[in-house]
Amino acid sequence: MLAVVLVLCLVGGILASPLGIFFSGEDSRTGQTMASAVREINQEYNERVESLKAGTTYDELNISGTRATWPEILAVYAVKTVTDPTDGQDVVTMDEEKKELLKQVFWDMNELSSFTSTVQGEEDEEDTTTLHIVTSHKTTDEMADLYGFNAEQRQQLAELLSDEYRDQWNAVLYDIGTGSGEIVAVALSQVGNVGGQPYWSWYGFDHRVDWCAIFVSWCANECGYIDAGVIPKFAGCVQGSRWFKDRGLWKDKNYTPNSGDIIFFDWNDPGGFSGPQDGVPDHVGIVERVENGRVYTVEGNSGDKCCRRSYTLGYYEIYVYGMLCP
Repeated sequence: MLAVVLVLCLVGGILASPLGIFFSGEDSRTGQTMASAVREINQEYNERVESLKAGTTYDELNISGTRATWPEILAVYAVKTVTDPTDGQDVVTMDEEKKELLKQVFWDMNELSSFTSTVQGEEDEEDTTTLHIVTSHKTTDEMADLYGFNAEQRQQLAELLSDEYRDQWNAVLYDIGTGSGEIVAVALSQVGNVGGQPYWSWYGFDHRVDWCAIFVSWCANECGYIDAGVIPKFAGCVQGSRWFKDRGLWKDKNYTPNSGDIIFFDWNDPGGFSGPQDGVPDHVGIVERVENGRVYTVEGNSGDKCCRRSYTLGYYEIYVYGMLCP
């Protein structure tokens, strides 16, 4: 009996601490979840970007900078909310009041700004005006300074962001554990698109470019994976594959991938655009599933369209796989 009481006290202590955020789920009173609040704030951010674009006349668009990752934002939110000396609250549930607190932390941590620059055209050429939209963010240390965190609060913040809890963040935010079907569902919903305009336009290009990597980034963004630091935003296969390699989140072609993993190809096309296999990735897609010795994929810019493909496991033109989680 004593052991049961001790366990209940331990669990209760965790739920009432910033670590309680890892136990957040749907609030039975409001139906809201942490993930739904995050999606709403992401949408608010996107709407502000669109407002900046709509409020300016320009010829070219340049979007730069990065936002704080959602684990960083939520870690600051959890410590601030739980340890507030006048109105401390748990972070296990989500309601309108707590969502407003989360929005406050988000916008205290992230800033959007814009400006224009004009390059005069030569002779008969017209001037070119570029709209620059810049995202900047504070670090967690800067947020700790802003909110006046003491030594104990800073220790709690560091603990939440330690490698030990990486999988828990993915589970709380994006239901990522041993692979994810969410990005696959998004990718499958786009099958049939020709030309890739929604994707390269979203990335910031005003004309068509090779869009296989951009398609993967777009799908990842729809799931919130870019904000979570699970997948990078990338327009080139080399850039994307290097990100996974630098973090040890990659496997060679002999690996059996999980649904949602990212698959890179190095084509053997001696007489074509890609050239012979040279250890440099040429194409990228999303793993849909593995079945009967074949890996099924969803790929953008495959013949200038989004379509489903399949390959034998270990196929020689597979370069590497990028894993959603180790």
